[in-house]
Amino acid sequence: MAKGLLVAGIGEALWDVFPDGAKLGGAPANFAYHVSRFGIPSVAVSALGEDELGNLAETELRKKLDISMERVPFPTGTVRVTLDGNGVPRYEISEGVAWDNIPLTESLLELASGCDAVCFGSLAQRNAVSRETILAFLDAMPSDAMRIFDINLRQHFYTKEIVETSLEKSNILKINDEELKEVGLMFDIDYLPDTEKCRRLRSYFNLSTLILTCGTNGSYVFADGVESFLPTPEVEVADTVGAGDSFSGAFCAGILKGLPIVKAHELAVRVSAFVCTKTGAMPEIPADIGNDLF
Repeated sequence: MAKGLLVAGIGEALWDVFPDGAKLGGAPANFAYHVSRFGIPSVAVSALGEDELGNLAETELRKKLDISMERVPFPTGTVRVTLDGNGVPRYEISEGVAWDNIPLTESLLELASGCDAVCFGSLAQRNAVSRETILAFLDAMPSDAMRIFDINLRQHFYTKEIVETSLEKSNILKINDEELKEVGLMFDIDYLPDTEKCRRLRSYFNLSTLILTCGTNGSYVFADGVESFLPTPEVEVADTVGAGDSFSGAFCAGILKGLPIVKAHELAVRVSAFVCTKTGAMPEIPADIGNDLF
């Protein structure tokens, strides 16, 4: 294990319901799982219902990673997922569920105070209860910790205020090309090329790093003195569910383990491409993936 490090993913915990069955999902668990594959202690923070789906989720999650998930009197989250011909998912996200109501506890604040990195998004902030918990968690972290805002825009579950506050509290933004269009409109920079939008956002919100993923068209990382572009490997895609979370997790793990930005970017590309070849967001990752980069 990487001595002394601790990473968290905070937000939604849910079941992705596919045409052929249900799989555990939710960005925080996906992110934490992929960080943990590189020997870094990681915990997924959310809430589960006092129901059978909650029991099953807790049992299954604990087989893969550490969790901090209070049981609350709301149903465990579910998302109906349909895939297009290219394996790209579309989501129907249930509302009024457990992860909308993540309670703020002393133990959660204590966890935050010891975290070296966290990943959070906009979706779990759609309800005030979880939003306030997430923001309090960020405020309780060490000042030099990595705060990764994986924006994760879904349906109508976001506002400019949520996005802006999250950007102000983060130091790393991960965004895809479709989300960048929407954010460009929010901040009146939609007329700019994508790369310039990224530079503007990074400068305006004083971000140390901005990651832009463009699906099959590659990915970019913008940081101090570094602008890295890597093509997306050609693979046989099973589905792309969780690919973005695996990218964030691998990039975070690489940085925490001392890789330079460009090498951490390469690791993230490899891991996310591999995840696309498997069904579900948390497949077994080859033990030797990225060994040559360290």
